[in-house]
Amino acid sequence: MHEVFAKTTVDKARLQRARDHLKDQGVRLPTIAELAKPDKISSETRQALSDVDPDSADPLNLYRVHWHNGADRKGQAEMPRHMVLPEALTGVKAKIVVVLGAGFPMIAAHKVLAAYGCLLPRLLTGQFDPLSQRAVWPSTGNYCRGGVAISTILGCRSVAVLPEGMSAERFDWLAKWVKDPDDIVRTPGSESNLKEIYDACHELAQDERNVILNQFSEFGNYVIHRAVTGKALEAVARSLSEESGIRPRAFVCASGSAGTIAAGDHLKASLGMEVAAVEAVECPTLLRNGYGEHNIQGIGDKHVPLIHNVFGSDYVIGVSDRSSDTLNVLFNSDAGQDYLRAHKGVDADTLKSLSHLGLSGLANVVAAIKLARFLDLKSDDALVTVATDSAEMYGSQFTKTLSTRFPDGFTELDAAEVFGREIGGIATDNMLELTRAEKDRIFNLGYYTWVEQQGTPLELFEARRDQAFWDGLMDIVPVWDRMIEEFNASTA
Repeated sequence: MHEVFAKTTVDKARLQRARDHLKDQGVRLPTIAELAKPDKISSETRQALSDVDPDSADPLNLYRVHWHNGADRKGQAEMPRHMVLPEALTGVKAKIVVVLGAGFPMIAAHKVLAAYGCLLPRLLTGQFDPLSQRAVWPSTGNYCRGGVAISTILGCRSVAVLPEGMSAERFDWLAKWVKDPDDIVRTPGSESNLKEIYDACHELAQDERNVILNQFSEFGNYVIHRAVTGKALEAVARSLSEESGIRPRAFVCASGSAGTIAAGDHLKASLGMEVAAVEAVECPTLLRNGYGEHNIQGIGDKHVPLIHNVFGSDYVIGVSDRSSDTLNVLFNSDAGQDYLRAHKGVDADTLKSLSHLGLSGLANVVAAIKLARFLDLKSDDALVTVATDSAEMYGSQFTKTLSTRFPDGFTELDAAEVFGREIGGIATDNMLELTRAEKDRIFNLGYYTWVEQQGTPLELFEARRDQAFWDGLMDIVPVWDRMIEEFNASTA
């Protein structure tokens, strides 16, 4: 396997400065084992957490960067929070299981986990000095917020790089957390303009004080999600299987930076589940080598991430941003909720929980319904997906959709039309069941971004064709955990 992680100290002096600095900041780092199974976190730490605000920059909040936070985001739950959408809402017999990311600390989105996984390799090996260097977090929103949160806890400078067209809520949050307004770099365009983000990072990288932590190419993103998110989703799937005899059939997930979808490799190995990658039909990169613009914020497009295990995917499913935009209004408006209650028989608990679905979560749900119909799944089948964040992050998008699509107000008739079109009318178009030839096509598409534009060694690019490469990445987890324990011992 091509070595992508340093397994020993690269710069002893820099590592020592990082240790001394984190000791001054009162920071201890959670191990991957503790985040994967939070019951391994010491009772003393869990007790101390009971008095910590989950939205504060308290170092102890690092021990909440996992899927097992309770409803109040303070306590710890045995099972990751999730919702099972009823047939009355989805129109399919199969169970659509959505695991909720809004319980994560500080940003109320699970991308803070990805940020932690991307910074760890640099911090533990002396490749990042929190005193003299700035962590640069390129993203379309939640990842850069997670990176800024982690950086703030570590007491270091950070830079958020994101398109200017992203939701106002993202920028409002960043404005409260960055040390300087100039640490928010707004690039041209919106969700689809990743090349512009890369260009901005290339310019920032000319200053050696800036360390670029690109979630699309940092293999720590893959590792942390396969090790932590994968086990969380497995716990939910196994509990449903053991309690109700439900068969977990596939993991459905927006391709995005390809971090979260790495959990699919764990689910495939542990439960034999298939993996479906989701993207916007307005920018059908995986489906048709395409391009375009869309508003399913947070899922990225126009390229294949370096950390995407293409050969581990079994389906590609396209979803329109019209679906996520209008379902956001249907699920979070009085008229929409009244319609679902009175005319579709959706129960009160489900109605209340719909606010846990952000735009990408809504797209994942639509894709899961499409796959259930494509596979003709039955009531004892289940599809597992995730909601990265909640509707709380998209109030401005709710207002925008109302003004552009429903300028005269959103009525019960509008609600009926949206439900009929975006859920009742879900078909199996814009889908691919991936053959070897299709996987080769998608894999090869990544060459232009990573080898020609970003300078990735061809040897590393090609090594990613082999599942053994991806499995071999996980050998780093015990190495990291040992290094974390040594790091913590030096800061005690």
